[in-house]
Amino acid sequence: MRLRGTLESIDFSVLSTLTSLDLSHNQFGGSIPSSLAHLRDLQALLLHHNQIRGSIPPALANLTKLTTLGLSNNKLVGLVPREIGNLARLKELNLSANQLEDYIPASMGNLTQLTTLRLDTNNFIGSIPQEISNLVNLKDLRLGLNQLTGSIPTNLGNLTKLTTLFLWGNTLSSHIPKELGRLMKLEDLELAENMLTGSIPQSLGNLTKLTVLDLDSNQLSGRIPQALGYLVNIEALYLNDNKLTGPIPNVFGNLTKLAKLYIHYNQLSHHIPREIGKLKSLVELHLAFNNLSGALPPGLCAGGRLQQLTATNNNLVGPLPTSLLKCTSLVRVRLEKNRLEGDISKMGGHPNLVYIDISSNRLFGKLSKRWCECFKLTMLRALENSITGVIPPCIGQLPQLGVLDVSSNRLEGKIPPGIGNITVMFNLNLSNNLLQGGIPQEIGSLKSLEYLDLSSNNLTGPIRGSIEHCSKLRLLKLSHNHLYGIIPIELGMLVSLQDVLDLGDNSFHGIIPSQLGGLSMLEVLNLSHNFLNGSIPPSFQSMTSLLSMDVSYNELEGPVPQSRFFKEAPIGWFVHNNQLCGVVRGLPFCETTGSHEHDQKFKVVLVTIISALVCFLLIMAVVIVLQCKSTKSIVKSVDEPQPRNLFTIWNFHGQDVYKKIVDATENFSDTHCIGNGGHGSVYRAQLPTGEIFAVKKIHMVEDGEILHREIDVLMHIRHRSIVKLFGYCSAPRGRFLVYEYMERGSLAASLKRKETAVELVWARRLDIIRDVAHALSYMHHGCFAPIVHRDIKSSNILLHVEFKASISDFGIAKILDVDASNCTRLAGTKGYLAPELAYTTRVTEKCDVYSFGVLALELFMGHHPGDFLSSMANRSTQLEDLLDTRLPLPEAEIASEIFKVVVVAVRCIEPDPSHRPTMQDVIKVFSTTEGPYYCLDYLHTDIAIPACWS
Repeated sequence: MRLRGTLESIDFSVLSTLTSLDLSHNQFGGSIPSSLAHLRDLQALLLHHNQIRGSIPPALANLTKLTTLGLSNNKLVGLVPREIGNLARLKELNLSANQLEDYIPASMGNLTQLTTLRLDTNNFIGSIPQEISNLVNLKDLRLGLNQLTGSIPTNLGNLTKLTTLFLWGNTLSSHIPKELGRLMKLEDLELAENMLTGSIPQSLGNLTKLTVLDLDSNQLSGRIPQALGYLVNIEALYLNDNKLTGPIPNVFGNLTKLAKLYIHYNQLSHHIPREIGKLKSLVELHLAFNNLSGALPPGLCAGGRLQQLTATNNNLVGPLPTSLLKCTSLVRVRLEKNRLEGDISKMGGHPNLVYIDISSNRLFGKLSKRWCECFKLTMLRALENSITGVIPPCIGQLPQLGVLDVSSNRLEGKIPPGIGNITVMFNLNLSNNLLQGGIPQEIGSLKSLEYLDLSSNNLTGPIRGSIEHCSKLRLLKLSHNHLYGIIPIELGMLVSLQDVLDLGDNSFHGIIPSQLGGLSMLEVLNLSHNFLNGSIPPSFQSMTSLLSMDVSYNELEGPVPQSRFFKEAPIGWFVHNNQLCGVVRGLPFCETTGSHEHDQKFKVVLVTIISALVCFLLIMAVVIVLQCKSTKSIVKSVDEPQPRNLFTIWNFHGQDVYKKIVDATENFSDTHCIGNGGHGSVYRAQLPTGEIFAVKKIHMVEDGEILHREIDVLMHIRHRSIVKLFGYCSAPRGRFLVYEYMERGSLAASLKRKETAVELVWARRLDIIRDVAHALSYMHHGCFAPIVHRDIKSSNILLHVEFKASISDFGIAKILDVDASNCTRLAGTKGYLAPELAYTTRVTEKCDVYSFGVLALELFMGHHPGDFLSSMANRSTQLEDLLDTRLPLPEAEIASEIFKVVVVAVRCIEPDPSHRPTMQDVIKVFSTTEGPYYCLDYLHTDIAIPACWS
């Protein structure tokens, strides 16, 4: 049972003889009352894990007998009073996990009896006080997860009784003091996630009692010291995400207790020492993103404990060690993008395996039936190898397999129908193999499927009765097969299709179903190289998200639909058809009326034709009536609406729907809250059906305008990179909107934390900014009227599980009136606002362009660019100086792509709006090439920063 209430309600004057007060792990609110100072005999005051707010009262310094003061995990704010330094008997002081700020008071140096000092997880700034070195009895010092700057004081080497030193998660700079090597009793040293430079001191090899050494996510350089081989008690060694070079020391083979070795994201080279394979305690080994060569060490998993192995993006060769093929403890394996060779036919007996990626190697052999024993497997990726044989039919027995990608191999046989049993599968890629037979109808049972690629095989038969039932498909590629029959009209009901619908290079015949025009979010449509006839349906005019549509090499005729998209389309998308005509440049004009000279002749011919048609239609009418009954049931099944998702309707006030949302969020409990904004809070709602949604609850009644503005905008737009609005409630009981749930949260959150930022590799960052650019271009130039978002920033960019980006939060968006001045009050976020908004209230698309430029720079720098660009205004800087230091520098080809994006981003932040490009100009950057990327060293190419940046 937890106590509630406030501390102010307790009369401490009647407890004046109390020596110990422990009210931890309750639900006390309010502030710490000064009346506690009446407890003159108090030796221990513990208020951990409550909801206490306010500041720490200086009156606590009157409790001169205190030896233990614990206030952690509350909501305390403000400064730590310097009077704390008067508690001379204090041995334990724990203020962690609050919101304390400003400088750590130097008076803490007076607490010479302290053995424990925990100030971690607050908002302290400034440098670490030199006076801390006076606390010679300290055993546990934790200052991590603050905003401390400066260097690590060398005199911390005087604290020779220390067993724990946590300084991680700050912005400490300069070198690691060699004096830390004097802390001979140290067991846990964590300096990660700072800005430390220089080499790792050899003196750290003296700390032979260390069990944890964490130096990751800094800017350390040089070689890994051989002296670390003396750390015979080390269990976890984290050196990842630095700039370390040279080989992995052979002496690591002496670390027999080592369970976790993290050295990924460095510039290490040479072979992996064979001694690594002899570490029998090894549980996690991470070597990815280095320049390592040679073979994986034999004996890996010799101790039978190895669970995680990552060696992605190296130059490894040779076969997979036999010990690894037989390792039953494996949970996560990533070996993609190497040059590994060897037979994998004996691989698969891994009962604990959850994730494996062996893509982009030179592996061969067959997929063993033993893979069907991996019941915990969620992802199997083995693309771009030379794997032969068939896909094991028993693969359908893996109940948790979400991703199966064995594309670009030499697999034969048929697609196993049992795949349809894997109801959680969302990505199936079997493309570029030698598969035969038809598409199993069981594929239609994959209700969670979002990505299906069966292209470039030898598949035959129709597609009716299978994939058209996969209602969540976002990408469908069936090109380069031998499929035939008509294109099912049901494909037009796959309204989630966004990325690609590719049926090209098959043998489909008949007309193009007009229902495909309902795919309003589709970007790429390929129907080329088939035998389609008839015309392009006029309904295609409503496909406003289309970026590409290829219908070449068919038997089409008639006019091309009239829209801006078709007017600007290249002729190559329409060539080699019967007689297409219309607005596409290069196609003939469609003849509508003849010249006056031919009018009379035309009338005579017309009368003759009409007479013949009347006779013909009388005959056909009889035939149609007879057939009507037999076709009625078919037409009915086509026209009937399909079962709909709970939120496909736009507006709902019903008691049942409202109750489902309230129940799923436990009446909008904080435990389900995933974000807060100026106008509302966002909650994760998982319904009994298993569907997960993001629910934005509007805070106040007066924010109704925000609600209706966001609904108004999102009802008019559909784009794969704009967050999907499923429905809304505007009832008296509450106002909320129901959105698509984005698993990875905001881009801002991913960039802030090191462990998520490193997942945003350069290629993914390019994809993210491309997604945002296309969405903004669609809003500015592809909608019924231009829409300006007005608050483009990293916290309003949400990431899907596959790192696809979507723009969110349209609460202050504005639909522009082309005939009006479009003046409005200032809105947006400081640091992203266009400078002209300081002197004008007129909103244009160029305001979003400016914000996009800031966002693009933030994405590649890893943080908001304000201070840097202010200091560099009207000067030049090299691309390398603009890149996120938490990632290794990009290779030449990627660097050239980043350079083009950064250059256009700099143009976007020009102070004069007329000098900024349009978003249509921006997206051209992602589709243009400028010759071989190796002709220029883009990393060291200068980029001019505009003057007067704000």
